[in-house]
Amino acid sequence: MLETFSQWVADQPVLVLSLMAAISILVLILAGLLLRAGQNNRHLLADYNDLKLALREQQIMLAHERQSAAEKLALLEHNRDALKQEFENLANRIFDQKSERFSQQNQSSMDTLLKPFRDQLSDFRQRVETVHTTETRDRQALRSEIKSLQELNRQITEEASNLTRALKGDKKIQGNWGELILERVLERSGLRKGIEYETQGSYRDSDNQLLRPDVVVHLPDSRNLVVDSKVSLVAYQQWVISDEGSARDAALKQHMDAVRNHICSLSDKDYSQLNGLRSPDFVLLFMPIEPAFVAAFQHDDSLFSEAFERKIIVVTPTTLLATLRTIENIWRYERQSQNARLIAERASAVYDKLRVFVEAMERLGGQLHTAQGSYDSAMNTLTRGRGNLISQANRFVELGVRVKKELPKAVTEQAEVDPETDSDLDSGFDSEPALGPNKSVSDTPGHTEPDAGESIKENSYGSNTV
Repeated sequence: MLETFSQWVADQPVLVLSLMAAISILVLILAGLLLRAGQNNRHLLADYNDLKLALREQQIMLAHERQSAAEKLALLEHNRDALKQEFENLANRIFDQKSERFSQQNQSSMDTLLKPFRDQLSDFRQRVETVHTTETRDRQALRSEIKSLQELNRQITEEASNLTRALKGDKKIQGNWGELILERVLERSGLRKGIEYETQGSYRDSDNQLLRPDVVVHLPDSRNLVVDSKVSLVAYQQWVISDEGSARDAALKQHMDAVRNHICSLSDKDYSQLNGLRSPDFVLLFMPIEPAFVAAFQHDDSLFSEAFERKIIVVTPTTLLATLRTIENIWRYERQSQNARLIAERASAVYDKLRVFVEAMERLGGQLHTAQGSYDSAMNTLTRGRGNLISQANRFVELGVRVKKELPKAVTEQAEVDPETDSDLDSGFDSEPALGPNKSVSDTPGHTEPDAGESIKENSYGSNTV
């Protein structure tokens, strides 16, 4: 407990100083009281002779004062002990409160400090679990894909071996394979089958023999380009796999002879002279295997000149694709030119139709203008001028003629008021001379018939003239 109080005193120096100041004040008060008692004693000694009789009373008073001082001192000691005990209790309570508050603040601070780490740790755990699950699933999928690739590789190897054996053993299969490669090149060129090119078309030569070129590429102006596929694989394959010099040379010579035979056989067919096939004076010989082409023409320069002399141009997938893309661009420009001509023709037709329409609208405008003039003239006769029909008809109604339905209000509001009609209505019928049974209005004095040539006309500005 003493150590706790010492710790508290060290932690609360201001409160301890306040307590010490209070104790000092109490001591000063006691000192003052003692000083006062001493002063009274000095006064008593000084006035001993005069106050000898009162000495006893002063002594009694002094005894009482001393007793009171002792009691006060005892009370002060008691209060000091009580205050000390209260201070100790207060210090303990303050210490407990401070400890509890510090614990709470420490717990809150720790929670605040550790919460982000706790959240990050939870997120990290979830991510690790997710990554582990994903990695396990991906590893399983990868294992399955590897197995599939192994199986596919095995199938491709078997199919390649089967294809190699088939190509080496059957010329028909070699030809079909070359035509397949040619078809793929045509598809990549952008030309449309059945429109810009056709395959296995039937044509007859001058001897009426039926020939079927592999591909006929159509050109603008109804011209055509023949492409025929030739495959030389057996000798080339022997040349590739041979190690000895003599065997390789023999295989290479067989390969060059095979290419030369293809050139000669294609030249003998003379596709450029077929009936109904306007073709240039050359034919494209397609070799689908570019290394075979390079091997043959690199070791025998005469093949180029011999092919040109026979009007044969040997092409590979690369050179044929460039040629076909050029033809596709030519067709594109041709379609653009045709579209431009069609647009010009349609524009001319639209212009002619527009001219006819404008002329019809001009005639319609003239007719509408004439009809408007006739309408205005009729409306003037109906609603304007002296003696207009609306005014005369309204006069009948005002004179008492019974009608089933009045005239439209819009028409009657447009009608000009006839001054003669108003004057006749204002004067009444009593002022007019009575007509005999054989008299008419024209027989009355002062009445004149209008001239037959008089008519109401309207000028171009809508004014009325008589």
